[in-house]
Amino acid sequence: MADLPSLIDEAARGLGLSGVVRLDMGGRTAVERAYGLAHRALSVPNRPDTQFAIASGSKGFTALAVTSLVDNGVLSLATTARSILGRDLPLIDDRVTVHHLLVHRSGIGDYLDEEVPHQPDDYVMSVSAHELSTTEQFLRVLDGHPQKFLPGERFSYSNGGYVVLALLAERASGMGFHELVSQRVLTPAGMADTSFLRADELPARAALGYLDGVGPRTNVFHLPVRGNGDGGAYTTAGDMHRFWNALFAGSILPSERVEQMLTPSTIATSEGVAYGLGFWLHESADAVELHGFDAGVGFVSVRHREARWTFTVVVNTSRGAWPMRQRLLELVRQPSDEM
Repeated sequence: MADLPSLIDEAARGLGLSGVVRLDMGGRTAVERAYGLAHRALSVPNRPDTQFAIASGSKGFTALAVTSLVDNGVLSLATTARSILGRDLPLIDDRVTVHHLLVHRSGIGDYLDEEVPHQPDDYVMSVSAHELSTTEQFLRVLDGHPQKFLPGERFSYSNGGYVVLALLAERASGMGFHELVSQRVLTPAGMADTSFLRADELPARAALGYLDGVGPRTNVFHLPVRGNGDGGAYTTAGDMHRFWNALFAGSILPSERVEQMLTPSTIATSEGVAYGLGFWLHESADAVELHGFDAGVGFVSVRHREARWTFTVVVNTSRGAWPMRQRLLELVRQPSDEM
């Protein structure tokens, strides 16, 4: 049997990984390794329980919170954004629905459009990062972007769309978005180490995010001071394992509603990867994935439903998570007699 920890250590060293890798197989934790530094100036090492930002990985949490409101009858998938926004964000087409936003087919103009090329360490925010801590404050950056195409016409990954979802959920429920996610997703899943932390008051176990190639410079001016519907939660590799277990046990939403979320809604990439409601779907939805990538942030977490393996890679640099994902997929797909 191959030594999985050694193989993963070798891959991490080759990548210069700074973060945590956890792999669970057959109902047990096969590997849990930490590499690099959470705080470079103070030489604080990353540990298995270090909290890392996960960028767009938390879109899955947003989708679950919104779908829980659908399940309770507070919203429906056919609810139009306009019916809740009123006069706010007038350039959003009146026909855009909650479903369009969840599956990235709304066509709305995006404040952080990933179809426009940019480098992960570019300064992309149009307002100062400290001015974006509440959902309503995002109206300033969401406004003024013309509709790109008609609702439902095609897939176009939209960060702004998920902030609009957070705004709709907040206004419809009367509860702040961060509290809504905590109450409806994180607490039922037992994710005590997961939260939308403020970047300017991180607790001791949270890793700082570092820009590539500039030594000790962090990402504090690159991202909103507190994440929102499109990303920015902090979590641990252990909490992500708890998340997948809770999701498929029906602890967050009823199992039939989870299955609806994990039914492919659209083909999202040229490689045939599909998208459900907030989740990336592979191999006819047998493998379900959340991932995120931003300045000083890298994250991938995958659960294979039939084989029942789970792995999570969280790093506090812009690069490294994706190539480690590829190596882990190679390892978990090897025949058992080669492992």
